[in-house]
Amino acid sequence: MSGKPITEQQIRIYMSARSKGTIQVTAAAKAGISERSGRRIENGNISQGDKPMRHWRTRKDHFKGVWENEVVPMLEQNAELQPLTLFEHFAGKYPEKFQRSKLRTFQRKVKKWKALNGSGKEVMFLQEKIPGRMGLSDFTKLKKVTITINGEPLNHLLYHFRLIYSGWCHVKVVLGGESFTALSEGLQDAFWRLGGVPTEHRTDSLSAAFKNLTKDAKEDVTKRYEELFNHYGLVPTRNNRGKGHENGGVESPHGHLKNRIHQALLLRNSVDFESVSAYQQWLDIIVRDINARNADKIAQERKYLKELPLQRTVDYTEKVVGVSTTSTILVKRVIYTVPSRLIGEKLRLHIYHDKIEAYLGTTYVITLPRKYSPDNNRRTRSVDYRHVIGSLERKPQAFRYSQLRDDLLPSDTYRLIWDQLDQTLDPRTACKSIVGILSLANRTDQETELGDYILEKMMDNHIPALHELQKKFNKKEKEIPEINMVAVSGEDYNILLSSHSFTEVF
Repeated sequence: MSGKPITEQQIRIYMSARSKGTIQVTAAAKAGISERSGRRIENGNISQGDKPMRHWRTRKDHFKGVWENEVVPMLEQNAELQPLTLFEHFAGKYPEKFQRSKLRTFQRKVKKWKALNGSGKEVMFLQEKIPGRMGLSDFTKLKKVTITINGEPLNHLLYHFRLIYSGWCHVKVVLGGESFTALSEGLQDAFWRLGGVPTEHRTDSLSAAFKNLTKDAKEDVTKRYEELFNHYGLVPTRNNRGKGHENGGVESPHGHLKNRIHQALLLRNSVDFESVSAYQQWLDIIVRDINARNADKIAQERKYLKELPLQRTVDYTEKVVGVSTTSTILVKRVIYTVPSRLIGEKLRLHIYHDKIEAYLGTTYVITLPRKYSPDNNRRTRSVDYRHVIGSLERKPQAFRYSQLRDDLLPSDTYRLIWDQLDQTLDPRTACKSIVGILSLANRTDQETELGDYILEKMMDNHIPALHELQKKFNKKEKEIPEINMVAVSGEDYNILLSSHSFTEVF
């Protein structure tokens, strides 16, 4: 094999064969070398590591001159310059040298220069996992799919809590965006489901939760954040801004969790759920299966968790508002209707991420579904016609030009009914008819059935009269069930008493 250098692998094969008793000729043949080369190896004239390292170029330096005189000074001045930026810059000055086919060569050259002369890179320090020490929280969003509730897209996040040692996790659907309320509710749900509290808790910088808050509101959230962690005896820690890897114990599992959700949706063959609670229950099953895989480590870590306090702490934002003469309240740029009997009263609100509980003094009044403004600069409405239908019945003509008119109609079905009434009947009759229909829907609690029936009749060119609808949909008086009374004889009591022994107690 004259002219070809002997490789280290050939040397190892030859020596291995010789150590097993193979004769020199056969060992040399196995290694693909001559018998003479085999003798030289055994005599020590050729050994592993003898091959000298090459320190010279075998190809022409295409960037010679420009590299030393112009590229290197620019890198020394600002090492953050990227190879593509530099290449495109010099391609305009030296098109013959910086041809597109040489881009990869230039990128390798810049990479090597930065490795030899650049500043130090950030080092990742792997952390020791100690049972009961660290819990992590973060918010994430499904990107591959859009979850729908009865066909309507659900704008939501997933709150994700995880114990770093055992991998125990909890997931909660969060409506709206990141907020202290969502963090507090999700974190406390996790603790009470887990049955204990770790020593420390880490989140990201929580910048989204403080976004668009006034100075006073930020101070209030900060105070409640501290109170939450003091209540559970937790040490709160946060990542440095922009350093997501510092929360890596939950950032990486985000991907695994979302992949499981995506695969489960494929098996389910539907992304639609009948309610948010049904969607949450479905997620709970996925999380239960994840935790079951780590049952041994979870059982071990539970021994190191701190005990829960006697009760939960506040996981809502509190606000006091007045009910206006329009029977509405304003909460975070959203107008909500409330029952008209509350006009003029002051309500104390407990604002959660998905609902608002209203209290008159300490007496619970009503729960409103939380709604979010599509953008922070525009108000939106959450209107329930049932709150104001009593007043509307007394003055139905107010319906036509009411600012809430379109919102008072509970569905697209009722909007189609109003359009048909408005086009077919005179203005006064149209208003009286739609208000009467809404009143009947409220009174009979058959909103969907009533709307579908009217729309079906209208498609047959028939507008049912109100008395006709009342006759069909008014609830019938409940029949009093007949109860058969059986007389009990004295002998029955004797039998009962004889089967028990009683002791008088004075």
